Amino acid sequence: MLGDIAFLLYVGHLIADFPLQTDHQAGHKALPGVAGWRANISHAATHVAVCATLLVLGAAVLGWSLPALPALTALLWIGVTHAVIDRRWPVAAWMRLARQSTWAANGGAAHVDQTAHIAALLVAALFLAA
Repeated sequence: MLGDIAFLLYVGHLIADFPLQTDHQAGHKALPGVAGWRANISHAATHVAVCATLLVLGAAVLGWSLPALPALTALLWIGVTHAVIDRRWPVAAWMRLARQSTWAANGGAAHVDQTAHIAALLVAALFLAA
């Protein structure tokens, strides 16, 4: 079940992060203030909605019984962690700490960002599969 849940959450992440993310969200989600948070939260909400839809479909097709409270907790985790990671400062801080300034200046931040998102999804999948 862990593999199925992790796969569905990963696919949900890809759908929400790429084809469903608007130019406005991408360009504003890390800005300071209300406008930045509004874009950020709407993008994170898209992740929650897509992942919730895929979990419901997975449960229906594969016969899972996902209790509501753990599922809601995992979805909240996905939304909150996605919003925090997408503020960009956590990735920048990690890359400074890891002494990756050259890589950061050459496009590495996008890879670290995606790795952080996938790690958060794995935590949610482990929680749901437990």
